[in-house]
Amino acid sequence: MALNNTYDARLVQQETALGAGVQVLLLALIGTTIGMGPAGWVTGLVFATATWAVLSRALHRAGSRTFGPANRVTLGRATLVGGVTALVADSFQDTPPVSLFVGLTAVALVLDGVDGKVARRTGTSTPLGARFDMEVDAFLILVLSVYVSMATGPWVLLIGAMRYVFVAAARVWPWLTAPLPPSTARKTVAALQGVLLLVAASALLPHLVNTGIVALALGLLVWSFGRDVLWLFRTHRATRTAPATTMHRAPRELVAG
Repeated sequence: MALNNTYDARLVQQETALGAGVQVLLLALIGTTIGMGPAGWVTGLVFATATWAVLSRALHRAGSRTFGPANRVTLGRATLVGGVTALVADSFQDTPPVSLFVGLTAVALVLDGVDGKVARRTGTSTPLGARFDMEVDAFLILVLSVYVSMATGPWVLLIGAMRYVFVAAARVWPWLTAPLPPSTARKTVAALQGVLLLVAASALLPHLVNTGIVALALGLLVWSFGRDVLWLFRTHRATRTAPATTMHRAPRELVAG
């Protein structure tokens, strides 16, 4: 049995290494197509290396013996995000083709709705897979906000930074790490961020309209995060102050309220 476990673990590591290799091939394709500069190459290669290292370590810690079909979709999406990241880094020196930038980003956003469905249909949903999916989403939003901020203003960076600020705040206030109740509104707002930023990044609409679109995205995100933080704070406070005999009722009452 130990031999089988070792063999499976090696297969998992081989898949992550293959993902890094595909990332390098995508960078080479982009580089030869548009003549990508050193900034794009270095950023893309750093992204590929960091993704491989972090994912390999996470899989090892989780004791995963199979990578799973949903994680393969997410890894493919991460590869596209790496290409988008390289294009954004290169845009500080030269303007990347809008069609290529929009195409890679659009496919990555579409695949965001695929990996979750694959996980549910194949019964391969795992906490690691959900975290992997979330981190890829968050990084894509950060990269898009950097790109859009160059034309719209630095305030757009608040969109990409908000999730990371929340994670940092949770280190100071651990009650922010408590599980949240399912919310269609939260999922909708999260999905809209990428779409709205991509519309603004495509520059197909007048600058004033793009500014309004990005402002809408930021407003929705502030509302969503604010609502969740308030719920977590109220739940935390109720848990600390409620009598021991009724403490278990607090979350239900808060949700109903």
